[in-house]
Amino acid sequence: MTTRAGTRVPTPDTAHRPARWVRTRLRASPAAALLMAALAFVTVFLTAAFPRIADRGADAALQDFVGRNGINQTSLQTTSRVRDDDGAATLDRVQQTLVEAFGRELTPTRSGRAYGSRALADHGMRNPEYVRIAEKLTDPVLGLLYVHDLAARVTLTDGSWPAPGAVGGPLPIVISKKAAETIHIKLGDVIDNGVEGPGTERTTVVVGLYRVNDPQDPFWEDLGCPTRACLRPDPEHEHWMTSGFVDGGSLPAMARWGSGAENFWRLPVDAASLRADRLDRTRGILGSFLTGRDATALAGATGRPDLHTSSGLPDLLGRADARYRAAMPLSAIGPAGVAGVAVVVLFLAAALGTDRRAAEIRLLRARGASLAGVLRRLIGEGAVTVLPAAVLGTALALVLLPTPRWERSVLAALVATLITLSAFPARAALLWARPRAAGRRPRLVGEHPDLPDPVVPVGALGRRGVGTGAGLDPLLVAAPLLLAVTGGLVLARIEPVVIGWSAALAGRGRGLIGFLGLARASRDTSGRRRTSALPQLALLIAVTTAGFGATVLDTVDHVRTRAARIATGGDIGVSLPDYATLTEPFTTAAGALPGVRASTAVRVEPKARITGADQNDTEAYLVMVVDPAAYAEIARTLGVGGFDPAKLVGPSGGPDTPVPALVSRDLAERLATGASRVRTPNGNDLRLTVAGTVGATPALPDPGKPFVVVPAGPAWERLPDAKRVNEWFAVGDVDPEGVRSALRDNGVVRPVGLARLIADEATAVGKDTHGLPAGYTVHSSRETAAALADDPLQHAAGRLFRYAAAAGGGFALLAVLLTLFRAAPERTAVLARLRTMGLRPRQGLALIVAEALPQTLAAAVGGGLVAAAAVALLGGAFDISTLVGARVGDVLAPALMPVLLPTAGLALLVCLGVVAETLVAGRRQIATELRAGEQA
Repeated sequence: MTTRAGTRVPTPDTAHRPARWVRTRLRASPAAALLMAALAFVTVFLTAAFPRIADRGADAALQDFVGRNGINQTSLQTTSRVRDDDGAATLDRVQQTLVEAFGRELTPTRSGRAYGSRALADHGMRNPEYVRIAEKLTDPVLGLLYVHDLAARVTLTDGSWPAPGAVGGPLPIVISKKAAETIHIKLGDVIDNGVEGPGTERTTVVVGLYRVNDPQDPFWEDLGCPTRACLRPDPEHEHWMTSGFVDGGSLPAMARWGSGAENFWRLPVDAASLRADRLDRTRGILGSFLTGRDATALAGATGRPDLHTSSGLPDLLGRADARYRAAMPLSAIGPAGVAGVAVVVLFLAAALGTDRRAAEIRLLRARGASLAGVLRRLIGEGAVTVLPAAVLGTALALVLLPTPRWERSVLAALVATLITLSAFPARAALLWARPRAAGRRPRLVGEHPDLPDPVVPVGALGRRGVGTGAGLDPLLVAAPLLLAVTGGLVLARIEPVVIGWSAALAGRGRGLIGFLGLARASRDTSGRRRTSALPQLALLIAVTTAGFGATVLDTVDHVRTRAARIATGGDIGVSLPDYATLTEPFTTAAGALPGVRASTAVRVEPKARITGADQNDTEAYLVMVVDPAAYAEIARTLGVGGFDPAKLVGPSGGPDTPVPALVSRDLAERLATGASRVRTPNGNDLRLTVAGTVGATPALPDPGKPFVVVPAGPAWERLPDAKRVNEWFAVGDVDPEGVRSALRDNGVVRPVGLARLIADEATAVGKDTHGLPAGYTVHSSRETAAALADDPLQHAAGRLFRYAAAAGGGFALLAVLLTLFRAAPERTAVLARLRTMGLRPRQGLALIVAEALPQTLAAAVGGGLVAAAAVALLGGAFDISTLVGARVGDVLAPALMPVLLPTAGLALLVCLGVVAETLVAGRRQIATELRAGEQA
């Protein structure tokens, strides 16, 4: 349509449509949109990742803890008495029923699975030609079993497999060829096993010999001694023992032979299938199979009313759950701190974005836009950038950190997404809130009563004492965060005043850089005497979390090292079996090893008897120390039973001259009333005089009974036949391999007789290590500490603390950089004006650092102080035994270096970020500002 003057008038079809709000805003400031998307991605990714990291660590710790306890503890053991009609087919049917029933609720593993029958009693082998231990002359013992699929695990070397025996005749069996060689059993031997009843002989006949294919196969656990002849070290009558196997058709005959027999079915549970979040459910399932409804159902399904199932797994899961609950509060503190820093950064980004667009939003309201309409558009604008980044971050966390559980991770990501999405609209809505009528001082007065609110429950937590392992206490986890927020409120009020005073003092000097930097640090961009508290709060929370976590890890390391040293009796220790003695060449060579500060040999007699003035005997340890001065140094280093070595200086003399002694506290009162003496197992007496009292001693750091410590020299003068040592202790940075080498070269005494048989038995079960005979043990505190630390639960807690420290530091740095970016235009203009007045580039950089450094240092120092305060207030509320790996009574205590290092590191990181931002962007912006108007 055209008017009379020829002007074209737009029709509804050709009228210009307004551009969409979201597209317009994103195209107007793409950098801000990208920054918001990146912030949302990182925040949501970390929020989704931390629960999955915790879940993976908890599952790995549970599976490792259960898996270390062996097949028998992790299996369901089902038993039933052998009936007259039982045979291999009957056992197979019951096995199939049990596997189907257990498999519906649990995950059995095939490794270690076994079933069969065993005789309830073992019987001696009375054949006179069989080998007996010379000192005891006790008959070797035979046990009988039937196991399913024996032929698949052994190789028949001689004879044939057993068949059902004839009624009244010997019971055919097969035994290990190794056992036969040790006991001198021959193929075809009829073994005399005593009598069953009046006039009825109990006999077996060896029809075959076999060799076990894999003696380390867990299948053989708890099946007697089927691979060889085992030495049973009964103190009254040591004897050989082995196991034989019968045919599946001989179960009733085996029951008569063994005074009864029982069928057994062992189904190991796969430790890798256990999950920490299903511990209660798993224990409920196990309880049902052991004594509940499922146990009754199994008895009915198998037709065996006496069917009974037992397992050590419920106890293992209970202990694993207690460990997990004890470590949970310490593990959750780091992620809680990161969450606090992330929330502060999100609201800081929202505040900076709102300040940047305040004029635009006020203009929309002035032109009639409704509050709901503006907020709806802001939410839509944020959704376009936040939601795709949040979905990507959540998906990446789910893919990179696989775990069966996803609910907590997705829920946490959803909460983080909602906070990220609503931060900007919520901050914008505050623009229309009615301003406070009160001034600055009423605000201060109003805030002071609120400051104790988070501190009071924290103090109550500290007074409550060590946690009972009840699980995650939200207040306990949030306590460091609450203290950090309180410290941030205090710092936000104190810092501007302190910096203002510092600026006034700097203004009296000759230089202007320090004065200008401090003056600008005490004011915001509007020139008021107040700075934004959010960047400082983010840095303070990050420093508090990192300092608290570093203190926990440092305390755990020190306590673990001390526990290992106490358990060892020093930094290195050597113990020998009863038949051996440490030679003087060894003690000389070991004492000269590099790193040894103090060392001494010791004789420990565990069966001495102490007689006091009341003439009552008490069994006690007798510790004879070769070098009392070195022993006192070891005790002082360990902090266990320290004493003055002069107390053990005893005079020479005859048998009636008393020897000075340190006694345990439970003996001190009895022995203080008069003369006392100690009697060794060989019948010799040694008179004592009490020289002091100690609670423990390095050779016996946790004694189960009383002890006496005497100097070896005077004691040996009175007891010449006791002159030998069986232990050696040292402190210092000593290589355990050097000690083992010295022991191999100088101190090994090969056993003979029964001692040799016992040593060979220990070797056969894998106790011989490092080329030393059985019983020769080198204890190293370094190796003990490494063994205590070899726990996935401890590793998971340490990883969470370290990841939290890194994430918190990154967010704190981001908060400072966001503040710098927001103030960049105003700061650039100031620097440009100062450049026109002769300010050099280096001075400009120094000015920016002087402006940012006071706030950074104040937040870092404040965070360090809050971290130390949190440790002091909350130290008694945490039980660190789980992280140490041993039961200890130590609590968290403030320490300088664990707090100082992360505090200095984060402060340095922020300062480097400030310098980098200035070097990268500052010069270009200043140059642009100085060229303004050149094209006009």
